[in-house]
Amino acid sequence: MKYIGQTDLSENTEPTRTGILLVNLGTPDAPTPKALRKYLTPFLSDPRVVEVPRLIWWFILRIAILSWRPASSAKLYAKVWTDEGSPLLTISKQQTAALQNLVQQKLPGEQIPVVLGMRYGNPSIEAGIDELTRQNVREIIVLPLYPQYSAAANGSSFDAVAKVLARYRWVPSLHFIHGYHLSKYYLNAITDSIETYIKENGIPDRVLFSFHGTPEKQAELGDPYYSNCMETARLIKQNLIGRNIPAEDLLMTTFQSRVGRDPWLQPYTDKTLESLPSQGIKNIVVICPGFSADCLETLEEIEIMNRDFFIQAGGEQYSYIPALNDSPAHIETLYKLVEPMLIKDKTV
Repeated sequence: MKYIGQTDLSENTEPTRTGILLVNLGTPDAPTPKALRKYLTPFLSDPRVVEVPRLIWWFILRIAILSWRPASSAKLYAKVWTDEGSPLLTISKQQTAALQNLVQQKLPGEQIPVVLGMRYGNPSIEAGIDELTRQNVREIIVLPLYPQYSAAANGSSFDAVAKVLARYRWVPSLHFIHGYHLSKYYLNAITDSIETYIKENGIPDRVLFSFHGTPEKQAELGDPYYSNCMETARLIKQNLIGRNIPAEDLLMTTFQSRVGRDPWLQPYTDKTLESLPSQGIKNIVVICPGFSADCLETLEEIEIMNRDFFIQAGGEQYSYIPALNDSPAHIETLYKLVEPMLIKDKTV
């Protein structure tokens, strides 16, 4: 007698597999108010993202924020939207394909699928996990593409994975990579980007690191994100000095994308850029080490809006160094993060 859903393992000759789930924040399906409302509702409803009592926040979100923000955000997305769609989704798909190719090159005898899942929007984390299990994956490596751990990003990604697996009768083994800001491959890749820019363009007045901001109260409650960002900046500075680049007074660290009235991590990127020209700093380079792929926050907020702030304040030269995206160095970094789980002795 067989029960519903029973699998006869003695008759299943297909080997179980390890699979990789890349996770990023997500993006709306289109640069329209309707699509933005659909995208922003679960994002801003996430208690990891907005730590306000749920009943109070429900009224604020539904009555106030969702009445105006979808339209204003849609206009910003329209500025960076491409024929292929959202830059973040396009680049994330390229990263997924590139990592799949590299895994096949490094481990030619293995069948290790790599899929993409977005925390909010499509393709979803649920769809990604379902796709892996359909391919007989019984061991999933979850790699959120946020180098510096934060509860709002990495922690929320874990919540989403756990929620999906809560409905599984046969839960796969799980490896969750909570962050990689200390990875030498990641740090070298960022350092290489800065060094390449300097070799081609000369040393600017300042190199500005702009990390995504979070409310200060999250750090006060124990979130390690701020410390991780500062450690990233310190180690990259150390790398640059080791390469004979005079970085002692070259680097600055700031935080962007704040919303609301509560204080966020400081100094703020926009306010800093507005103040620098009056200090005689008129040639600036901005890089965003916390973003694994270029997206609205880098392509619109940094490249367009903050450039305008700097130039209007008297700045003369403003450059943005792109995110690592699907560069070979970045894909090698991602592979090195998952490699220990791929090459271990599964007979132990």
